[in-house]
Amino acid sequence: MPHARLLRFLAEPARRFGGDDGGVSAVEFALLLPVMLTLYLGGVEVTQAVSIDRKVTLVSHTVADLVAQATTVSTTDLTNILSAATAVLAPYSSANLKVTVSSVVVDKSKKATIDWSSTQGGTARTKGTDVSSLIPSALLAPCATATTACTLIWGEAAYSYKPTIGYVITGTLPLSDQIFMKPRMTNQVTKS
Repeated sequence: MPHARLLRFLAEPARRFGGDDGGVSAVEFALLLPVMLTLYLGGVEVTQAVSIDRKVTLVSHTVADLVAQATTVSTTDLTNILSAATAVLAPYSSANLKVTVSSVVVDKSKKATIDWSSTQGGTARTKGTDVSSLIPSALLAPCATATTACTLIWGEAAYSYKPTIGYVITGTLPLSDQIFMKPRMTNQVTKS
């Protein structure tokens, strides 16, 4: 009989405990908080990486476009054009940015060589280097039937993105883009 009395004594608190759902929200919150924080921080990091990747594309396009509009560029002109890349990249830091602009000459045999190259934060391409394998074949093909050598302005940009938080994306993410443009005002942009 003492067991029956003990069971009756414990039955009422057990029934109340089983029906009380006041702590369920706190347990659910504790379980979901790490998932929600991961989603939030991951969203911030991915959004920033995509934004910088778009800026890198704009940088490569801008430097190539500015050079392609000229007939002759000086070292000072190229320095100013490459410095403009930092304005395009704003509000992000340009410390991890490498920008290179080069003039490529393509002959009738579809051999592409560097005529001149200038860079900021990177390595300029060496004059006379064969870059045929780096140029899309669709850009080389028209030069085989041209009466004069074809030229292209090659804009390149690279950025080493290191996430601010580093919770979802870890390490350094290399972002880069390039574009080829035909000179607009002349057959070949010369460097003075």
